[in-house]
Amino acid sequence: MKRLVLFCLLLATGTLANAQLRLPKLISDGMILQRDAKLTVWGWDKPGTKIAIRFKNKPYRTVTDATGKWQVGLPPMPAGGPFTMDISGSSPLTINDILIGDVWFCSGQSNMVHQLNIHDVTYANEIREANSPQIRHYWVPTLTSLQGPQSDIPEGHWKSAVGEDVRPFSAVAYFFAKKIQATYNVPVGIINASVGGTPIEAWISEDGLTDFPTLKATVEKNKDTAYVNRANRRPATGPNRAAPPVDLGMTATPNWFDLAYTPKGWRSINIPGYWEDQGLKDLNGVVWYRREIDVPTSMAGQSAKVFLGRIVDADELYINGKQVGRTTYQYPQRRYNVPAGVLKAGKNVFVVRVTNTAGKGGFVPDKPYYLFAGADTVDLKGTWQYKVGTAYRPASGGFGGGVSAQNQPAALYNAMVAPAIKYAIKGICWYQGESNAGRPQEYQKLMPALINDWRNRWQLGTLPFLYVQLPGYMDYSYQPSESDWAVLREAQLTALTVPNTGMAVAIDLGEWNDIHPDNKKDVGERLALAALKTAYHENLVSSGPLYQSATIEGNKIVVNFSNTGSGLITNDGEAPGEFAIAGADKKFVWAQAEINGGKVVVWSDEVPSPQFVRYAWADNPVHPNLYNKEGLPASPFRTDK
Repeated sequence: MKRLVLFCLLLATGTLANAQLRLPKLISDGMILQRDAKLTVWGWDKPGTKIAIRFKNKPYRTVTDATGKWQVGLPPMPAGGPFTMDISGSSPLTINDILIGDVWFCSGQSNMVHQLNIHDVTYANEIREANSPQIRHYWVPTLTSLQGPQSDIPEGHWKSAVGEDVRPFSAVAYFFAKKIQATYNVPVGIINASVGGTPIEAWISEDGLTDFPTLKATVEKNKDTAYVNRANRRPATGPNRAAPPVDLGMTATPNWFDLAYTPKGWRSINIPGYWEDQGLKDLNGVVWYRREIDVPTSMAGQSAKVFLGRIVDADELYINGKQVGRTTYQYPQRRYNVPAGVLKAGKNVFVVRVTNTAGKGGFVPDKPYYLFAGADTVDLKGTWQYKVGTAYRPASGGFGGGVSAQNQPAALYNAMVAPAIKYAIKGICWYQGESNAGRPQEYQKLMPALINDWRNRWQLGTLPFLYVQLPGYMDYSYQPSESDWAVLREAQLTALTVPNTGMAVAIDLGEWNDIHPDNKKDVGERLALAALKTAYHENLVSSGPLYQSATIEGNKIVVNFSNTGSGLITNDGEAPGEFAIAGADKKFVWAQAEINGGKVVVWSDEVPSPQFVRYAWADNPVHPNLYNKEGLPASPFRTDK
């Protein structure tokens, strides 16, 4: 044992002795530093090494500690650049093209992830014309840690919003930064740490979860790698383990996508549409779609694009026997490039292999489905043929799915936020909540916990914290109903009680059939308005009307709002819609409503003694048309908590 300990000490000493000057990945070429704030530059080198920094013709010095860590404080500086920073220790380093401006930490789940590249049809002009070298984006790769906070990330680069480099930018963060940069003419940096499908608790540190004993206990349990490995070990055999499904379309000779295949026993089905709505009851599995498409001579041999809307869940597209596109999950829009030489004049065989594991499978309605090249377009909607490749057996227990690291409390904070907390920032932009929609009451406590936790970690006072309230999504509700999404929005609205926060209302920016709506520009610009008010202290209207109070006056309820700006309006000139009213029994019915100055008067002949009122209370309200004259929508609310 003594020999083993001695060997480990010698190994550690040798490792430190061979250490070289190293910086965190964030501190690198092209970075933007926060203006008018105390700055920290830090890194690693051999213990006891003298570190010298020269920046803007001023020297700064320190010595590494016994573990090889060092950090240097720099004084507040005005916006400007580009500058160069020289750092010397056991080896020299130079950081080039440094700007000083405003840095925003942008985080959340997939709607903050979504890059301009994913929305390159809607924002084709913005991408083509991108030429903003003072807007820079740092993409933090998806990382998790169940063991504790990490000191650095393995890779990453600062990129300028110029040309094709703008494509990986978060679309929301880009439009946010663009408005800030245009307003103040200073460099704007975006640090984007976001991961699709993740819950809010994954982004909170272990210390920030102190008031959530169950979540904190999970953090502690996950530190046991043996436990995690056991949980993720799928049994090789067992009575509940189903045999791997066999897809007849792939095992047949020839395969069903092959041009040599002669179709037999195929049935008619419509695209777009879900197969459960077209005669395939409760089918999870693989369904093949096939159709002969007439292609004009002008498109033959040309490169082209296919838009297949969205497909639930995964798909593979074959044209004339060649695979031209593949997506492994349901959310991305299907936009596939067809290489030159694939299309021919006349009949072309299109085959789509669709895999679905839960819920309705197939092609999402109200999306674009067509083939185009140049000025020629071929509609792909209509009647296709289908055949089932395999039908999955219903699950019968057994393997429970294990531990998904990115969904575990503190796991994303540890790996994607902790490495950045020494980096001075102007504020935080947050777009998340979809993954917590089934637990809205808990979210009402978790969101203030996140805000306070991150402010404590950065130690920059009450950092401006701006966030997006969830937009409308899922089926429209034509009767007053209950909604977890509405309760989640209420939890987000409640977070405005935390000082120095701002909320972008997005109830009017959603799509019923897409959890990732295309309109990211208005979301980013509404966040920027919240920033102008909260972080830059501009005297402007930064939000739509927010519920303030309600008074009962006879058979009517009078609703008072803040943030009415120049006055209340509807965006279509009609009477306010989506108001519902109830008596003591809380049975809501649709109500009539009218604007009276900065108030809305609500009533219904069916409820002579009203007690409660709601507005836009649904997963996806049909007609939320109440705005202020500044063009910003009212937040949904209720008075019957």
